Amino acid sequence: MLEQIRHAIEKCPDRPAFRIQDTVFNYRDLARIVSKIKRAVDQQASADERLIGFLTYDDIETYSSAVAILFTRFGFVPINPENPLDRNASVIEQAEIKTILSSRRDHPLSGYCEAHRIRLIDTSALADGEIALEPPRVERDDIAYLLFTSGSTGVPKGVPLSRKNLYEFMNAFFALGYAMDETDRVLQMFDMTFDLSLMSYLAPLCRGACVYTVPPAGIKYANIYTILEEQEITVALMVPSIIAHLRPYFDEIRLGAMRYSLFCGEALYEDVAREWMRCVPNARVQNVYGPTEATIFCLTYDMAREGNDKSFNGIVSIGTPMNNMEAIVVDEFLKPVAAGEKGELCLAGSQLTSGYWKNPAKNREAFFTLGNGGTARRYYRTGDVAFQDESGDFMFGGRLDHQVKIQGFRVELSEIEHHAREFTGAANVVAVADDSGGVGNVTIHLAIENHPGDIAALSGYLAQKLPSYMLPAGIHPVSALPLNANGKIDRKAVLRVVKGAGR
Repeated sequence: MLEQIRHAIEKCPDRPAFRIQDTVFNYRDLARIVSKIKRAVDQQASADERLIGFLTYDDIETYSSAVAILFTRFGFVPINPENPLDRNASVIEQAEIKTILSSRRDHPLSGYCEAHRIRLIDTSALADGEIALEPPRVERDDIAYLLFTSGSTGVPKGVPLSRKNLYEFMNAFFALGYAMDETDRVLQMFDMTFDLSLMSYLAPLCRGACVYTVPPAGIKYANIYTILEEQEITVALMVPSIIAHLRPYFDEIRLGAMRYSLFCGEALYEDVAREWMRCVPNARVQNVYGPTEATIFCLTYDMAREGNDKSFNGIVSIGTPMNNMEAIVVDEFLKPVAAGEKGELCLAGSQLTSGYWKNPAKNREAFFTLGNGGTARRYYRTGDVAFQDESGDFMFGGRLDHQVKIQGFRVELSEIEHHAREFTGAANVVAVADDSGGVGNVTIHLAIENHPGDIAALSGYLAQKLPSYMLPAGIHPVSALPLNANGKIDRKAVLRVVKGAGR
């Protein structure tokens, strides 16, 4: 991958590499900034360090920091300065970070870093020097990056991905037939602490394409639409919530330049996706799936222009595994089930992490081995409900933790959402369970975005489709469902909204 980036720099130094808040930086600019950051890290980081942190701002120094660290012997840890200090402190302490890169001198972690004697490198003030981008001598199992996801105990848990994991993802991604080159314009909509961002900026750099970042200020989906249209984006990986927000404007949207339109991070609903396909008449539309633990994504499904797509509860299939990956469905005893039977989706293969960062208890819970001796295979439990059809495609059925027990019955919230969407035509519908009443007193609430219709009529329709124990205790029209930093629906925030509305 690093050789490919270096080749792109040499091949097209005057081609644009990044467009950030209306400023364009070419590949020569990128090489110059990456080189000086690499030099500073090599000179200032101590011999006993494994990981270098960097604060994630929407600027060329931040993106160059990620690339520069990959060109060193270290791995990187992105840190969002907008996150609470306690969370960032936990990340820094768990990763044993001693050096942090920042493009801004005045940032929320200044006092913390000074108090804990953490070395700060101001990447905006480094002197230019020789462009030198020799790939480092590293082992395939060395960490490329460490990302932290939310933990059930409130403490973020680290997911280390190796150089091999990242290498295998890039190979498998381009093996899908993505013919990117220096003429492509690629959207980068994600917070850099979210793994989907890596595909959005590293894959384009491997091919000499230009990365278009989304400004943090303003309404995210509006900013994205403006960039898609005005900059004639050709490749875009987005979360489905974005097109759900754009749905009222689909009649006006025509993105003829789009060649590849990918979706990941949430369930992709077939009705919205099929309407979106009219907005991108020349694009290959693909639903991709994968947790952070399996390096960005690892299953893919191509939607057909002529229709007849596979779906379950209105959710587009997540398809089949990429090269060197395997997916199975297991029962509660971790035994594989037959095609058509629901269970938990589990993953194995070359993109799979070695395990959570310094968390043996979580590793015992999340990973297991099937087979013996040379046939043994290590699997990761995704926590997602799925089944495989007779032709080998996997169908997504929601989250295990979005299943609840009510009156002894197991309820899948995605089934309630499916029927509510079917009746209302709303793009964003979320069912959440409130268990604050204690064991045996779980209630379901349904939140619907921008629904001016008759709530009583919806209740009547759900009563025709669902057993009584699955019916929502409350249906709540909301002007906008709360989103997290990456544009995904924030279910915890939805629960707070509907509980507040019920008081």
